[in-house]
Amino acid sequence: MASSKETVNKGYQPRLLQLYNTRIEAELMKELKLNNINQVPKLEKIVINSGVGKAKDDKKLMDTMVNTLRKISGQQPVQTVAKKSIATFKVREGDKVGLKVTLRGARMYEFMDRLINIVLPRLRDFHGVSESAFDKQGNYALGLTDQSVFPELSFEETSQAHGIQVIFVIKNEQPAHARALLAKMGVPFTKESK
Repeated sequence: MASSKETVNKGYQPRLLQLYNTRIEAELMKELKLNNINQVPKLEKIVINSGVGKAKDDKKLMDTMVNTLRKISGQQPVQTVAKKSIATFKVREGDKVGLKVTLRGARMYEFMDRLINIVLPRLRDFHGVSESAFDKQGNYALGLTDQSVFPELSFEETSQAHGIQVIFVIKNEQPAHARALLAKMGVPFTKESK
């Protein structure tokens, strides 16, 4: 059963999703010379995660991380646990090793819009994001060292800094298509000289 909040916003479409449906999809199909609309790259989900590290024993830092992910994503984060023990990292199987949130649908596009247009420009000495962070499947990972750039968080909530990783999972035919999609959506890639 849908919650009352979802039924109120049923006709609402995020700005970035409207842009994708009305313009970006057709432009990518033409530019990438694709024959079928289903071949056009599409954003499937965004995973936001944060490694616990030293916070596994620090309850206050863990609460700060949970609060950060909850406020920036609008969803309750899930704790991730170690699948196997690694002695060099002092990690035992079953230990809490991180927190993650998976965004899909309208929340995903809203988060991406805020990240591109508000958060990234607020980074100190920001010249764009690296093009080398794509994996073999065309998914893109973006790391932020400090959560204080998110406007949703107050100064008190950012007193204990921790890193955040944002992963864009993209359905695509080729990894180069994923880069074209992100560029069309406004991700500011650096002008790297080769």
